[in-house]
Amino acid sequence: MSGVSDTATKTVGARKAVSRDRKAPIVLDTFAVIALVLGFAVPRTGTSTFGLATRGDLVALPPLAVPTGGTVTALALVLAGLAVAAHVYVLFGAARRVPIWLIAGFAVVFLVAFLTWASAGRTVPVPGLLIGSLALGTPLIFGALGGVIGERAGVVNVAIEGQLLLGAFSAAVVGSVTRQPVLGLVAAMAAGILVALVLAVFAIRYIVDQVIVGVVLNVLVIGLTGFLYAKVLKSDVELFNAPDRFPVLPIPGLSAIPIIGPVVFRQTIIVYLMYIAVFAVWFGLFKTRWGLRVRAVGEYPAAADTVGIDVNRTRFRNVALAGAVAGVGGAYFTLDSVGAFNKEMTNGMGFIALAAVIFGRWHPIRAAFAALLFGFATNLQSMLGIIGSPVPSEFMLMLPYAVTVFAVAGLAGRSRAPAAAGKPYLKS
Repeated sequence: MSGVSDTATKTVGARKAVSRDRKAPIVLDTFAVIALVLGFAVPRTGTSTFGLATRGDLVALPPLAVPTGGTVTALALVLAGLAVAAHVYVLFGAARRVPIWLIAGFAVVFLVAFLTWASAGRTVPVPGLLIGSLALGTPLIFGALGGVIGERAGVVNVAIEGQLLLGAFSAAVVGSVTRQPVLGLVAAMAAGILVALVLAVFAIRYIVDQVIVGVVLNVLVIGLTGFLYAKVLKSDVELFNAPDRFPVLPIPGLSAIPIIGPVVFRQTIIVYLMYIAVFAVWFGLFKTRWGLRVRAVGEYPAAADTVGIDVNRTRFRNVALAGAVAGVGGAYFTLDSVGAFNKEMTNGMGFIALAAVIFGRWHPIRAAFAALLFGFATNLQSMLGIIGSPVPSEFMLMLPYAVTVFAVAGLAGRSRAPAAAGKPYLKS
């Protein structure tokens, strides 16, 4: 019987290994058709210009001007070819799935084609577009890292929205009262930990459904911060809601590199902390004993328990760590980008961060890139409005969420969450 079982297992495994990824080619087909429609059905004339230089660059790159109609048509045909190549990989490739480099290349070509079409007769400031995307993506990355840590430990962190919002509120108040942005950052981390510990107590100790607890915490934090904003912060803005921002700290030499320098190396301390956090979470999860324990309690808690790992204590600690990381993302709003707390200022970013976790397949680096994608979509919406794009305003408002749906439902593929995520562990 054992031999039969092994053979059946290998057969099932082989079938899974060659299962075809049918969603990604369909999504690529959809965007290829959109590009062909833009190029042939609704063509635009004139010249599209891409600004590449910023003040302080080592070499001032000249603007890149291209003919709108011809460029969009040529790129639309390239996209059609890439879509066909995706079907070929799925039908005849060894992995039976679209390689990530083809998806990334398709996305870049489509983006260039769309920007060329939308900016006919206008100039797209490329560094500004990328800088704004990183600014909007930074809190999403911190939230996504918090989600990755929590779910790798077996707890679904739906309360990211609340952690971001309470972190932003606490950073604003403490930073304003003390005039020390560092103390505001610490307060934001403490606020994130507080929300996370409430989630952990109900989800781990009292076995309440983790998703329900997370949603309730989000609603609670939104109501609490909204009430305190109206009754306390607005009563004395200078005392409670005017924190000093972190200054921009350009890295000598690197910050002068054209395009890359202003985007990556002319940032504040929180953005530099984000770079470090992404690497630290990746290294910790996959290269250290701590990470092995976290992944063990998130995948096979019973097996982890048999080798002496305290499953629930490990989950408690890592949910708290996830809250601290998400709290830093909240501090970014009030100590960096906005400079003050506003009611419901996170505007659903916690849920987009959860989508980034899924799109990134519970991997910190992939989740960070997914968060940057969503940040880029949000900033693109604003930029299209500024340059006077013909795209309807309703579509521009929908763009970040449409990208989220397409990415998670169409391009994420068959992603599997940690096996024990969302499941309480009761020691037998």
